[in-house]
Amino acid sequence: MNTEPTVDPDYAGAVTQGSEGTLVDVWAVPGASKTEISGVHGGALKIRVAVPPEGGKANRAVARVLSAATGASVELISGRGSRRKRFLVKGVKPADLVRLISRQSD
Repeated sequence: MNTEPTVDPDYAGAVTQGSEGTLVDVWAVPGASKTEISGVHGGALKIRVAVPPEGGKANRAVARVLSAATGASVELISGRGSRRKRFLVKGVKPADLVRLISRQSD
């Protein structure tokens, strides 16, 4: 019997288990009116940030949102110049990440 918690189906396509933690696909929306986790877009976690996409500011802001939501170290893996990005949330399992993020968006 599997005792591992299941991942919310809304987030199932956005999070996967990696060797060092959870890989999270993110759809970033820079220059938004406020910074927030705002659901799912195209199978990725949609994160709006109130900073412009210049000089990596938006990437750092998205990483801070994920870090604040999970209490974990976060690293950008791919998508530096794209809205579609992949982050590694170190030491956090997918189901735990979804639970923590769900608290932020309630």
